[in-house]
Amino acid sequence: MDFEALAREALDNEDLFSELKKGVLSKDNNIRQNSFKALQFMAEEYPEFLYPEWDFFQEMLYSPNNFHKYIAIYILASLTSVDKNNRFEEIFDDYYGILAGDKAMNASHVALNSSVIAHNKPKLRSRIVDTLLRIDEIHQGKQKELIKAYAIEALGKIYPESEDKELIENFIKSQVDSKSPKTRTMAQCFLDRCV
Repeated sequence: MDFEALAREALDNEDLFSELKKGVLSKDNNIRQNSFKALQFMAEEYPEFLYPEWDFFQEMLYSPNNFHKYIAIYILASLTSVDKNNRFEEIFDDYYGILAGDKAMNASHVALNSSVIAHNKPKLRSRIVDTLLRIDEIHQGKQKELIKAYAIEALGKIYPESEDKELIENFIKSQVDSKSPKTRTMAQCFLDRCV
């Protein structure tokens, strides 16, 4: 499916746009995934069009359905680029509260999307970095070491703009002996590239 064409068509087609919104709530994995990809493209390329739907995606963030949460994690992060009403600041604790859960899938994607939010919301950058650096004490699940790989990937993207370079470096240096092979690799890549 051509997600970009679908997304562009939905900009001028209210019925299609409604179908995409219904689609992300579908139990059918293909429909949900295709709708998500089109809406995520809109969130990245036409965020001002999707921004009025903030409440719809925020509601998905609180869903007990992990797929709905996952979709909201990505789209809300992208919409921070046009968040003139500081809606994200209002839900910061809830968004990052997902890191504290025991579900690795959503926690890892919150960590990963942190670089997008930090870039779009420079005033939140230090707060985001601080949250990611405290992953050991925050996350309650068994996949803590794996989630650190996603945190390192985000921190690597935040690093050039960050005022907390030394803290980031120290955290990543401490991960080169992680139990997770992915985390060890991410840490070493960062150190080879940036330090």
